[in-house]
Amino acid sequence: MIKANFMAIADEDVFVNRKKVHSINTQIAFDATFNILDVAKWPGDRPVTYCRVNFDVPILRLWCDVDLETRQDFRLSRQAMHSLQRLMRRDQDHGWGNEYEVLIYSIRCSQIHHRVAQFIWDNLHRAISFPKPADMDTVGNGFAHLAGTLVLNKAVGAIDGCHVRIKPPSLHRLDYLNYKGFYSINMQAICDHSGKFLDIFVGYPGSVHDTRILKNSSFYLSRRYPPNGYFILGDGGYPCLETPASIITPYREPVNCQVQRKFNYHQSRARSVVERAFGVMKTRWRSTLFRALEVRPTFAPQVIASCAFLHNVCLDNGDVLEPDNDAALDILDPEPPLQEAPQVHERPGNATRDRLAALINAHAVEN
Repeated sequence: MIKANFMAIADEDVFVNRKKVHSINTQIAFDATFNILDVAKWPGDRPVTYCRVNFDVPILRLWCDVDLETRQDFRLSRQAMHSLQRLMRRDQDHGWGNEYEVLIYSIRCSQIHHRVAQFIWDNLHRAISFPKPADMDTVGNGFAHLAGTLVLNKAVGAIDGCHVRIKPPSLHRLDYLNYKGFYSINMQAICDHSGKFLDIFVGYPGSVHDTRILKNSSFYLSRRYPPNGYFILGDGGYPCLETPASIITPYREPVNCQVQRKFNYHQSRARSVVERAFGVMKTRWRSTLFRALEVRPTFAPQVIASCAFLHNVCLDNGDVLEPDNDAALDILDPEPPLQEAPQVHERPGNATRDRLAALINAHAVEN
């Protein structure tokens, strides 16, 4: 009966005289509102839903007005009515049965999603930030433990990019097609030895190279981290740099000698924590991140950043999680590095890498 009501409304909209569109649409919206409320008799004075709102959770009141936005019956706006009409015109756009009973309430969900995501976006610094000077040694020792050598105790971060699948827009579609053949948005992240994100930079389409993203990121442009004397670890897709940000990458394969091979082994052991962090984040929010995001690309960065923010909140509260095996499927191998000359403000980090490699080899010989 509900479907019949809406289909009648849709048909009437098509054939209405243009001069009477405004008045007729107003009456249609008014009548349809009461048709819906007439037919949808909630058993027990509560709507039947497949996903109930827990009204006893205080945090809900931060994001929505529970009394206003989840009340049992309310009149629909004209905008909501037009949304419902569009949903009803094609069978593949909606479900049946109990889904009708929550259709009215679902319209407001996206507003709450945007409100929550915007709040988190504005407060990212409260959970995602670089360590304080007093904590640098703790982070460095953590990376040394991961690497299996004290030589890398000045490593205070690991950097990498993570591709999050999206449904691409019709405009500029190919910009989002990454080199592995699926559509994505890139999240550049730096994490510490525990897998906690220290910095994120989200939003570039999947086709953009990691180096391009790095050089446009606030991390690179601000030159605030790491402090002098420290460095972060990156894979072969990044340039090896001393300045403006010290990033130490592995020697390019095939390596020339045992010294370089040992360095690559220990560097990889420590650096892989960032890939694990991506895997844990995707496992934790698998219903969101293991399939293509069904949101506009302009909103996707806020969704991804919210997942990273909440990942840190979980770690801060002792909620440690093992990544699923399939989480590694979206962790792509590093792209070949861009062949470009260093810019004026850049100084290669090859000398620092050679020094670290020599120290690792010397320690191995002593032991």
